[in-house]
Amino acid sequence: MRHESWPTPGESPGHFEWGPTGTERLARPGSIVVVIDVLRFTTAVGAVVDRGGIAYPYRWKDETARAFADSLGAHLVDGSGAAGISLSPTALLNRATLDAVVLPSPNGSTCSVLAAEKGAAVVAACLRNAPAVAQYLAATSLPVSVIACGERWPDGTLRPSLDDLLGAGAVLANLGGDLSPEARSAVAAWKDAKDTVEDALLRSASGRELVERGFRHDVEYASVYGVSDVVPVLVDGAFRRVERVSTR
Repeated sequence: MRHESWPTPGESPGHFEWGPTGTERLARPGSIVVVIDVLRFTTAVGAVVDRGGIAYPYRWKDETARAFADSLGAHLVDGSGAAGISLSPTALLNRATLDAVVLPSPNGSTCSVLAAEKGAAVVAACLRNAPAVAQYLAATSLPVSVIACGERWPDGTLRPSLDDLLGAGAVLANLGGDLSPEARSAVAAWKDAKDTVEDALLRSASGRELVERGFRHDVEYASVYGVSDVVPVLVDGAFRRVERVSTR
């Protein structure tokens, strides 16, 4: 593919792309990047922020993540060890105290960090807060790029995922306006699956993987549409809650 033929933010208000490469191509100062990682990064971010906490994205799930969390006085969410905090959104909601967390992830965290490094404003969206995020975006005049983070094949390459396609489509369907062809295709996928989204995610590759690992409840939680008004925005390195901007 000839990269110079890719769309430029500002040509239309809503673009859709996949993964870190799409993030680096579309993110730039004066734009908003909406990161979608439904199973489970952005749903977990929403859970943390919904209960008043903040969530730091971190690209590497290795020993540096522990040092990074310690430097911030934050909890590391990597599930390591018997007492390790899981990325499970429902588990995060049930923690007694959880003011600040570090979320290592090769998908959602990586796209979030890359977008911020490019100077874009970064918003975390999932199915639960898609309408609220779209309302927040509609109240701005900035070009928007929606990034489905996807998963990884064993060789490290991008594996597009149904959950992120539908999450992106849900945001873009509520945003409306002059969408790119890729964005309109994501909207079409969402409209086709909206009435049976829980079943679709449970039967998807990512959903089946979580069910097999004992996290069916997380898939069910992530499948609920439009129940949260939380809009997590990356500020000073952490996702924090912002109030929705009035569109009146």
